[in-house]
Amino acid sequence: MPSAKVLEAKKAQVAEVVEILKAAQTGVLVDYRGLTVDEDTDLRNKLRAANVKYFVMKNTLLRLAADETGLNALDETLHGPTAIAVSSEDAVAPAKVLADFAKGNEKLEIKGGFMDGAVMTLDEIKKLAATPNMETLIAKIMGSLNAPASNLVRLLAAIVDEGVEPAELAAKKQAEGAAEEAPAAEEAAPAAEEAPAEEAKAEEAPAAEEAAPADAE
Repeated sequence: MPSAKVLEAKKAQVAEVVEILKAAQTGVLVDYRGLTVDEDTDLRNKLRAANVKYFVMKNTLLRLAADETGLNALDETLHGPTAIAVSSEDAVAPAKVLADFAKGNEKLEIKGGFMDGAVMTLDEIKKLAATPNMETLIAKIMGSLNAPASNLVRLLAAIVDEGVEPAELAAKKQAEGAAEEAPAAEEAAPAAEEAPAEEAKAEEAPAAEEAAPADAE
């Protein structure tokens, strides 16, 4: 039977993991059997770079922590060696890093996971892993927000380069637009001038027809 000191140490471990699970946005459980020391080190480095906490824990203790945080459905995955990766900053990172690593290391098996206090299926974890990470999403959002600003920057640059006031620049742009429309108006003029000549021919035709009977006589 474990001594009181050992029991207190285990309780402290469970309490610590309970706090980690509560603070985590997502967590993914894996079976790491078969990984070499180098492979395990490589995985830990990738997770650390993504600000993901990763640790190995006995199933009995992890089960107690999961039950205390309402993640009882994880119990069925707690068999064999279990490591867990959690993040309180990026909901996508644990699933993405582990899924990417598993593509080249079949020995790493994803067993289960959770998000915002709800247990996920393996299909849901795969979909989460395919989601763009936080940095990519932020870059896309900033790109959308910067589009109007970039137009303003170009306008200000034109004002500075040409040394004119905004009103003068607008008048110049308007004058350039009017100049581009002028050739179209000039091309339409010859067509208008040719129309009277065709009408004149049409008016001369009856005179010729009236002259015909006189010749016949």
